[in-house]
Amino acid sequence: MSRVDQVNSLLREEIALALNRHLIIDGCLVTVTDVQCTADLNEAKVYVSILPEKFAGSALKKLRNISGSLAHDLRRRIKFHRVPTFVWLFDERPSNATAIDKVISDLS
Repeated sequence: MSRVDQVNSLLREEIALALNRHLIIDGCLVTVTDVQCTADLNEAKVYVSILPEKFAGSALKKLRNISGSLAHDLRRRIKFHRVPTFVWLFDERPSNATAIDKVISDLS
């Protein structure tokens, strides 16, 4: 496992824990599905699943607004020389999988 892969895994776990403390949206579930850092570790694309999807826009906006406090929290919890800048992205894979399952069941 490469260093970047290790950082991706650690960040995914730590960001998920931090979201439980910093992100509160009634009736909405936000799950970190993947983290992909650049090779220089300056930027991290954070993929999130948001249910129900109607909250996706407001949840992403709130995530962007709390990025600074999340980075500050992570700096205290893990010993990184520099915490990467977060780029929040909506992960469509879960909804795509549901749509594929529905099409398959409709064909049966």
